[in-house]
Amino acid sequence: MILFVLKCTADHRFEAWFRNGDAYETQAAAKAIACPVCGDTHITKAPMAPRIAKNGRSRDEAPRDGGAPEAVPAEAGGAATVPTAPPASATPSVPAELRERFAAEVMRQLTEVRRTVETNCDYVGDRFAEEARRIHYGETDPRGIYGEATDKEAEELKEEGVTFGRIPWLPRTNS
Repeated sequence: MILFVLKCTADHRFEAWFRNGDAYETQAAAKAIACPVCGDTHITKAPMAPRIAKNGRSRDEAPRDGGAPEAVPAEAGGAATVPTAPPASATPSVPAELRERFAAEVMRQLTEVRRTVETNCDYVGDRFAEEARRIHYGETDPRGIYGEATDKEAEELKEEGVTFGRIPWLPRTNS
């Protein structure tokens, strides 16, 4: 596995793990990597400091006290993204329980966002760009909508000044 620092066109920086360099290249070319902040799929590698081994081990290896580094799972060769953090020496250690509670709270809030959008907005499917334009240009009554748009459609909407946002859309759970 290899860790790259990536950035989107809005200069949001994040880390992602890949099986190898070719896996990154393939996924980047297919626009299969999305910024976790804005959803942009125009991703490039950001400058990174080299990882230099200290005392015969790299910074990513397990500490000699038996603890293990935190693993980030990747789905079927896909990239797993995590927000970029300052070097460990610059931040205090955060207990695992606190990290787990934070992750659970983020997931809860994203689930609530989905529930709110689905309750209060009209689903327009792949007609999102068309409907957003009709609302923007006053051809139909203003209302909340959600659906899908290609990267090209999203870029065109942005250029036209149509206000919209991309949100991480968590799959539903049946538990």
